[in-house]
Amino acid sequence: MGAGRGVSISLDGVRDKNVMQLKKLNTVLFPVRYNDKYYADALASGDFTKLAYYSDICVGAIACRLEKKEGGALRVYIMTLGVLAPYRGLGIGTKLLNHVLDLCSKQHISEIYLHVQTNNEYAINFYKKFGFEITDTIQNYYTNITPTDCYLLTKFITETKK
Repeated sequence: MGAGRGVSISLDGVRDKNVMQLKKLNTVLFPVRYNDKYYADALASGDFTKLAYYSDICVGAIACRLEKKEGGALRVYIMTLGVLAPYRGLGIGTKLLNHVLDLCSKQHISEIYLHVQTNNEYAINFYKKFGFEITDTIQNYYTNITPTDCYLLTKFITETKK
């Protein structure tokens, strides 16, 4: 078989019984440790938090938090999106992000945003491909990693008629 042929990439929801998969991924993927509130928010977001499987191996995840803006409208905050290094470039991160963007569109959520470390050019370019724009720079956002500054990346979603 050729590379990538016959291999399926599937997404699965995060629940109490498999939240440890998300915790293990985060330990490997990110330089910070996430607290119980992060996992509570991820579980509470329902379909907005997903694990990605490559041939039944858990290799990535997206975890979001739903937030109410003034006036009651919802927006989505991407807390984390990551794919294990050997599985990058296979469309897994794209599938995870597109899943969340599609949900936003279907649920009439017009804003989605995240923070990215200012030196993380790979992530910044990845999100820009999906229409995210740098809308702010926050000094000293991070406390235990260098650089401490981050960009705020935001995408405003316009409704598509289907």
